[in-house]
Amino acid sequence: MGWSTGLLGFAAGLLISVATSPAGVSGAVFLLPVQVSVLGVPSPAVTPTNLLYNVVAGPGALLRHWRAGRLGGPLTRLLIAGTVPGVLIGAVIRVFAVPGPRIFRLLIAALLVPLGLWLGLRTVRPAPVRAARAPSPSATRSLALAVGVAGGIYGIGGGSLLGPVLVGRGAPVATVAPAALASTFVTSVVGAAAYALLSLAATGDLAPDWSLGLSCGTGGLVGGYLGARLQPLLPETALRILLSTLATGIGALYAVQTLR
Repeated sequence: MGWSTGLLGFAAGLLISVATSPAGVSGAVFLLPVQVSVLGVPSPAVTPTNLLYNVVAGPGALLRHWRAGRLGGPLTRLLIAGTVPGVLIGAVIRVFAVPGPRIFRLLIAALLVPLGLWLGLRTVRPAPVRAARAPSPSATRSLALAVGVAGGIYGIGGGSLLGPVLVGRGAPVATVAPAALASTFVTSVVGAAAYALLSLAATGDLAPDWSLGLSCGTGGLVGGYLGARLQPLLPETALRILLSTLATGIGALYAVQTLR
């Protein structure tokens, strides 16, 4: 990797993480198309490289949330309980079934575009208080399991999927964001370890691009800390609009990529 590529990876990780971490999104779902289209990371190495980004970048935002007393709690435990087994299942699917990215992009676009628009509409025109009920623990674990499988297959952070659903169902962003980032970090550690073990039993280049993953992750480490520091300064409405915009933008980005 040349110094220019490393610098570009650092800048991409920094900018993406600053913009996404206040809403509980690691930024990996945005970094994935950047790695493929701009930085030239081949498949399937892009998946463990993206997981490596999450592992390196995650502690920045988590440290800030921990210092502010916002880390931990029942939601964090529920999400981790679902995403960890999910990422193991997803890693096995990615290595031995190798699903194509087109179906994944279509699913992400079909899920996030209407979800982001719905969340934005509910922010501008709030539903009655009685209608804003957070999902049950079993529903939350099931959602986290599905997100974990997607993370294991494609190396994305789960916050971009978990955040809009949980916030749209009534959970405050200040509670969802640290829990989603914590589950993304733990899931990525487990997923990266799973890929390392599976590489011993499968053919093909399953190793991450270490230098690029570390440079992107270092940028994300700094950006995540800055973004988490900004979160308390933003009102709940602004955070909901940010999460709505991120969900809609990610879905639109993947829809455009699918149509190319």
